[in-house]
Parts: sequence; C-alpha cells; structure tokens
Amino acid sequence: MTDTDVSDGTTTALGHGLKVRHLTMMGLGSAIGAGLFLGTGVGIAKAGPAVLISYILAGAVVVFVMRMLGEMGAAIPASGSFSHYARLGIGEWAGFVMGWLYWFMLIMVLGAEITGASAIVNDWVPSIPQWVVALVFVVFFAVVNLAKVSNFGEFEFWFAAIKVTVIIAFLVIGVLLVFGILPDTDPVGTSNLFGQGGFMPNGLSGIAAGLLVVAFAFGGIEIVTIAAAESENPERSIAVAVRSVVWRISVFYIGAISIMVLVLPWNDPELESGPFVAVLNKANIPGVAGFMELVVVVALLSAFNANIYGTSRMAFSLSRRGDGPAFMAKLSSTGVPTNAVLLSVFFGFVSVLLNWLLPDDLLGILLNAVGAALLVIWIFIVVSHLRLRKQLEASGKLTVRMWLFPYLSYATLAMLGVFVVLMLFDADARAQLISTTVLFLVIAALGFLNARWRKQNQPA
Repeated sequence: MTDTDVSDGTTTALGHGLKVRHLTMMGLGSAIGAGLFLGTGVGIAKAGPAVLISYILAGAVVVFVMRMLGEMGAAIPASGSFSHYARLGIGEWAGFVMGWLYWFMLIMVLGAEITGASAIVNDWVPSIPQWVVALVFVVFFAVVNLAKVSNFGEFEFWFAAIKVTVIIAFLVIGVLLVFGILPDTDPVGTSNLFGQGGFMPNGLSGIAAGLLVVAFAFGGIEIVTIAAAESENPERSIAVAVRSVVWRISVFYIGAISIMVLVLPWNDPELESGPFVAVLNKANIPGVAGFMELVVVVALLSAFNANIYGTSRMAFSLSRRGDGPAFMAKLSSTGVPTNAVLLSVFFGFVSVLLNWLLPDDLLGILLNAVGAALLVIWIFIVVSHLRLRKQLEASGKLTVRMWLFPYLSYATLAMLGVFVVLMLFDADARAQLISTTVLFLVIAALGFLNARWRKQNQPA
C-alpha cells in the first residue's frame, strides 16, 4: 500500500492531470530560482573562475542523488517521495523526520521567495507597501494551487518556460560576447579565466567555500518525484522527467557560470550584486537591468508556486499515513488536498506579516533557518536507496537504474560527507549545521512521541 491508497476526503485519490512536460518544467522551475539568478555571484566571489569546479562537483552529486530518487520514484510513485522511501528503507521514524524536515525547509524558502519578489516590486512602485505586494502574491498563488492539478501544472509550465527561454538567450548572447561577434565588442577568449590571480585565486579553500554555496543552489529539483504521483502514468512520467531535468539543470547552471567567468573578471563587484545583468550590460543591450529584474521576479514567484505545491503534497502524504493531523489528508472533489494547501498558504500569510514587521532583515533570517536541511535530505535519499535496491530489483520494478550500483551510490554518500566536513570549517555554515542538527533532533523527538501516541490509540 502506498501513501495514496486511502482518502478521508470527498474523492479517493489525488488528481492525475500532470503530463511529463509539466513534471519536467516543475523540476526546472523549482531549481532555477534565486540560487541561479542571485546566488551565483556569491559563489564566484568565493572561488573565482574555479567555481566551475564547485559547480561540476555539486552538479554531479545532484545528478546521482536524483538518479537514485528517480529509480525509487519510478518503482513506487508516491506523493511523499523520499519521505515515503525513507519510511520503507530505514524505518517509520526516518519517514516522519524527512517529511517534516522538508516541509519546514520549503516553508522557510517560501518566505524568502515572496520576500525577494515583493522587495523588487516595491522598488518599482514605492507607493505600495512591500507587505501589500506580498499579500497579493500569496492570495493569487493560493487560488492557483486550489485549482485542479492540471491547471496548476499548465500555469507552472509556462512560468518555468519563461525562465528557461531567458537562460538560453543568455547563453547565446554570452557565447557571442566571448568571441566578440556582437557590435562594439572585442573577443575576450580565456583572458578572464586565467587572469586576476589565476584560475584558483583563493586556492582549494575557495573551491570548498564555493561548493557550499553551489550545493544548496540545486535545491528544489526533487519536487519532480513528489509531483509524479499526480501524473497520468507515474512510472513512465517520472523516468522521462528525471532523465530530462537533471541534465538540463546541469547544462543551464554550468553553462551560465562559464559565460560569467569568461566575460567578466571574477572580482568585478557587479558580478556579486547581479551576475546576469553584469554580463548582459557588456552586450550594450538597452533596458537589460530592468528586464532581468522582471525575470528574477518571475523566477522567484515560479519557485514560490511550486513550493506551495511541494509543501502541501508532503503534508498530505504525512497525514495520510498518520504522521500529521488527519484534517490535512482530505481531498476536494478535484483531487486537491485543500487543507494542506491552505496550511502552506497560511504560512505564506505569516511571511507577509513578517514582511511588514522586518522588511529589511527577513530574507537573511529565513535563509539562515533553512541551514543544511537539504544536505540531510540528500543523505537519507542515498541511504534509503541503498537499503531498498535489492527489494525493488527482486520485484522487477526497476525501469530507471542507478549507474554503477552500489559503487557510485557509496561515492555519492562519501561526497555528501565531505560537504558536511567542509561546513564544519566555515563559521556561517557551521552555525547552520548546528541549527539543522537541533531541528533534526526536535523533529525526531516529535516523531517518537507521535509513534507512541499512535500505538496507544490504535484500535485493538
């Protein structure tokens, strides 16, 4: 029995209106957000041109983790995704902790995304308070997520398509700049790649610091396997979508970073404040700064929309199997977990309130609260995969297979361990790691209490 077999609502199952193209774009839309449009400059500042190594290493880990998650997802499609697989492969406590840790992480990210988008719009129209802008966005996306899932998928498809189109255009313009093909531009070649202190101006420590920034930029891609439970053919859909998403994400991220470090010196102050705008300004395209601000708003709102979806489905899945309040397991007549969506929207309203109280400090506070949660989730995905692989293989359900199993799986786990060690040697990252550890233990304790309560209250 999967976590989508029973319902307490007005229908018996989640909707099944998502197509492969919806899943693919949702994965792209969630991962292509502030991490790419705003965070890349921070990574370049820490590592210099060698940030390319950071992106390649982190990108490889993400591809391997997603391959393992895709293998499990194609065999056992479930709205709880890795939370469900942790429960099957490790134990009930692991499913509880992974589900609620991910829910907490996305709720914090929701606040960061809506804060970033509303701050930019507030700069455009200062007469409208930032909290009012945030409130309008939250209400709008509440309506989108309460509609039937096919409508949500179509909306997110076109939202994400805008971002993908912009990145492709950026890559084309960047290549033309590198070779000096555009009017009034000279070819730069590899002069910036090896100038200004060389390829590794900050040495291996710079690559390590860049690695931490980069690793978290890939977060969000795992939503593909959560959404697969609502696709028309879950087993096939997830196999196709995972294969497509991981390579496109790698190309977009590594391609964009390559253009940035080729076109501009790594220590150019404009890169850290706005890397895309800094590069496009070199192409002498009028109005590019304003256009990229609009794209960043679209990127943040698209990720916000997808993360309301992700939090609501995770809360629904947890509640369905007794790890959350029963009222969140109810479905509408169109197969939407209305109460779980409303819970996510409620926390969207909380972020609106915080926008009003702490408009300048909120983004930093919320991003710091996320900490290393994503790293913990990835580690549990790998462990779940290692524990479940023989069982899935024996049942003949594997349509997606992890490469070089188990060697590459263990290598991925070792690389994630290296990330944790690196975090211990960075003051800010160490604080995040400690806070995430505390959060992990609190959720684990709640899981233990929940398990005891269920055991005592189960009908004989």
